[in-house]
Amino acid sequence: MSLLRSVATIGGWTMMSRVLGFIRDVLIANVVGAGMVADAFFIAFKFPNLFRRLFGEGAMNAAFVPLYAGRLETDGKQAARAFGGEVAAVLTFGMLLLTVVSLAGMPWLMRVVAPGFVADTEKFALTVALAQITFPYLLFMVLCAQFSGMLNSTGRFAAAAAAPVLLNIVMITVLVLVSSGILQMPGHAMASGVAIAGAVQFLFLAYACHKAGIMVRLPRPRMTAGVKRLLMLMGPGVLGAGVVQINVMMGDILASLLPEGSVSYLYYADRVNQLPLGVVGVAVGVALLPLLTRQLRAGQGEQALHSMNRALEISLVLTLPAAIALIAMPWPIINVLFQRGAFTAETTLATSGALQAFAIGLPAYVLIKALSPGFFAREDTKTPVKVASVNVVLNIALAFGLMQVLAHVGIALATAITAWVNVFVLAVILYRRGHFRLDARMKRVLPRLIVSAVIMGALLAYAAMELQPVMTGMLFPLRAAILGGLVGGGAIVYFGLAHVTGAAKLGELKGRLRRQRG
Repeated sequence: MSLLRSVATIGGWTMMSRVLGFIRDVLIANVVGAGMVADAFFIAFKFPNLFRRLFGEGAMNAAFVPLYAGRLETDGKQAARAFGGEVAAVLTFGMLLLTVVSLAGMPWLMRVVAPGFVADTEKFALTVALAQITFPYLLFMVLCAQFSGMLNSTGRFAAAAAAPVLLNIVMITVLVLVSSGILQMPGHAMASGVAIAGAVQFLFLAYACHKAGIMVRLPRPRMTAGVKRLLMLMGPGVLGAGVVQINVMMGDILASLLPEGSVSYLYYADRVNQLPLGVVGVAVGVALLPLLTRQLRAGQGEQALHSMNRALEISLVLTLPAAIALIAMPWPIINVLFQRGAFTAETTLATSGALQAFAIGLPAYVLIKALSPGFFAREDTKTPVKVASVNVVLNIALAFGLMQVLAHVGIALATAITAWVNVFVLAVILYRRGHFRLDARMKRVLPRLIVSAVIMGALLAYAAMELQPVMTGMLFPLRAAILGGLVGGGAIVYFGLAHVTGAAKLGELKGRLRRQRG
């Protein structure tokens, strides 16, 4: 499967997951808004979400896929399946042990994760209880990450990309039951939904592996040479591939020290920002790594360089306009998506500021996903972790300083700034090693994409400013129609300019798709 078609497959399923995720978040905003229950649930929910992004979209993909794909390529399916069984046995044992210890130590762990909640006894107790309910999701997510890596290594991207859809289906079902009054205690109900969804995703991916003939059997947990190699690569890979998510978690820790609702503002803004990041960034990273691994194993250095440039091109064609649009019109987006029920107009304004700040770093978040495989495909996880370590320290320092002036918006802005620093350093290191350079096509396309996106953004900002007073007080269908018009109009302007300037000609894109299908 070609890189573009792989990205399209993963991105399509991820888009469905993100759309359902928006429906889920709209229901959460309607039920609990941005108060105590919302803050407590979002901190508790960050545990499974953080580990899902680190392991599912980070360390497991970065470390396991090259090793598994290499064995598949050189030793065959049976050897790869045996290696997969050894890994699954050790991961299962380790995650079970971690889960038991964490459940027992959650009150002390939460003092680190949400120090600002300690003074409020009721809020702190609720956060601990919800985190204990959600934490077993971690075990399922680690195994789901391995199963996804096995499927991706064999070119089967659909099942792994579709699995997150199940989380949102389960959560939407729970929230509908809460809204109808069938389930009480919304925080506990949502936390239970997370744990149930983990089991459902695990069973779904296990069945997909069984159908593909690659399902593993669990031997006695042993630290074999292959497992040791994996763990050595995964350790730094957790930080190297997940620096953005670690920075977001550090932001939540600092936000717990700010007034009530700050954690929720950052959560809702990050959810909107995650749509293009998940659809494009994760899809590019997941599809690119197995391709680069195979090309480098076969000694195809120029083809690997071409693949990285096309990954960057795909990323920027889609994320530049998304970032500019989020910066230009955050209020209409948050207003239409969330403002109803317990989600007030004041919450909309506070969340809009955070969304603008997060969006500044959106292209950087995606570029990290496109550049990291240049290290991971060569089994180098140490370099990204060194860069990430400095980045995390810089993010904490910036966030702490900026929050004194900009409150929760400063935390989001610090995450964006450090993401761009991360991109610059990774690109320079790859360039100096001779592993990456911009090709002629990329040098021609990039400035034209920027011009097209900036013009679109200026028009959207003007339109949003004029329409905001009109939208205030309108019924939801009319507000949604106006937002749809802004999004559609912006897309027409951007892709029209990109076509005219030659940055992304539609006919050329269609031709490439036809050739790749053939």
